[in-house]
Amino acid sequence: MNPDYGCCGFHQPSQNLVNAFKTDAQGLPLFETFNNSDLSAPADFQANTVDPRLDHSVGIPSHPYKYSPSFIFETSWLRDQNTYGVYMSMKENVLPTDPSFQKTPPFMTSSKNWTIIRFADVLLWKAEALIELNRSAEALPIINQIRQRAQNSTARLKTTSGANISNYRIGQYSAGVWNQAYARQALRFERRLEFALEGQRFFDLVRWGIAADYLNTYFEKEKTKRQHLKDARFTRGRDEYLPIPLNQINFSKGLYQQNPGW
Repeated sequence: MNPDYGCCGFHQPSQNLVNAFKTDAQGLPLFETFNNSDLSAPADFQANTVDPRLDHSVGIPSHPYKYSPSFIFETSWLRDQNTYGVYMSMKENVLPTDPSFQKTPPFMTSSKNWTIIRFADVLLWKAEALIELNRSAEALPIINQIRQRAQNSTARLKTTSGANISNYRIGQYSAGVWNQAYARQALRFERRLEFALEGQRFFDLVRWGIAADYLNTYFEKEKTKRQHLKDARFTRGRDEYLPIPLNQINFSKGLYQQNPGW
């Protein structure tokens, strides 16, 4: 990271995640085509329209970091950009000038509340339940409530000139195309954008029963851009769960049975 932060660089956003924040002319996600091209060069973030949650979530080279217009994220901060890419999370750090930041090399620290459940999570749980109960119309205003908040979140996403950092466009879903299948797709995409880099995505994919297909499709393309994924694969029926440590099985005197595949 930047010398103010010391070591190291972990939990870097994927190119796929950055691309997922693209929006169409109505400000809606590009469910099927978002990953057809990459947002990478600085000009790409002006040539394409994006959900403003991108700049709340991802540290991007040439963009201000942590809402400080003069504190610009640079590729020199990156540990190994050729292997892991050029992005960093915005959600694990505070500014070096924050009163809670303790500069004690090599591992800097800050006191920071850790969110267990956000209000947005509660709202999207309710929306998901309504969709699965085939009451999708009731879920529509809830999801749009989240998107409205995101739409109103650009005040701090400014350059030193006062211009928007990226070309923001985010819109509301309309009732015209809002059937159960579309609503389910919208809900799942909304959870990805809203909780990006907060550690929920894997568990959502497992809960929805789509982890194997989704992740193997993801690996197939992302491994062409990130070397550390070259051998990555997800084994259905095994990788949804971690192995139970052998000492725990021994402590239980055989009561615990190892998870399948391990």
